[in-house]
Amino acid sequence: MVAFLTDPIVITVLLTIAGVGIVMELFSPKFGIPGFIGVFALLLFFYGHYLAGLAGVGSFVLFVAGILLIFLELFLPGAISGTLGLAALIFSLFLAGGDTLQMGISILIALFFSILMFFIMIKIFGKKLVLFNKMILFDSARKEDGYVSNINRTDLLGMEGTALTILRPAGTAILNTERVDVVSEGGFIDQNAKIKVIKVEGARIVVREIK
Repeated sequence: MVAFLTDPIVITVLLTIAGVGIVMELFSPKFGIPGFIGVFALLLFFYGHYLAGLAGVGSFVLFVAGILLIFLELFLPGAISGTLGLAALIFSLFLAGGDTLQMGISILIALFFSILMFFIMIKIFGKKLVLFNKMILFDSARKEDGYVSNINRTDLLGMEGTALTILRPAGTAILNTERVDVVSEGGFIDQNAKIKVIKVEGARIVVREIK
C-alpha cells in the first residue's frame, strides 16, 4: 500500500482529485461530496508518505496551517493571508514528497486540471462562486425600487421666496416659511432679494433672482 500511494502516477492522481474537488466545492452552497473527496485524497497523500517515512508531523502541520490561512483570506483584507497560505500548502507538499522534481511535475499537472475545471464550471455549466457570493453584497439601492440617496424636493420647483443670507452662490432662503439651503444659478444674490426655484436636483435646489 505504501508503494502504491507513493507512486508518482498515484501522487499526481491524488493531487489532481484534491484540486478538482476543492474547485468544485467553491461552487457549492455547502460542504459536500466534492470537498470530502478532495480532502480524503490529500489525507491519503500524507498518510502514504507518512508510512513511507517521507512526511513528518511538521509537513502535515504546515499543510493544515496553509489551509487555515487560505480560509482566513475570506475574512481579512488584502492578499497576504491567502498568499502565505498557498505558499505553506505547496511547501508542505514538497516537504512531504521527497523527490522535488517529481512533486513539482505532479503539482503543475494538478493545477492545470484544477484551473481547467474552474473554467468549465463557469463557461460551460454557467456556475457561480456560491462561497464568495455569500460574503459579497450584490444588491443595489436603485431609484426604481424606491431607494433615494436624499430627499428630492421637487415640490419647491417654481416656488418664490426670499434670500435669508447672501448667496455666493450657496446660502439659505425662505420658501413658504421654510428655511431651505439653496444655491444660486451662478451669480451673486444679495440678502433679502426675491428669488425663484428654477431647478431641483435631489437635495440641490437652484434659485434665480427675480429682477
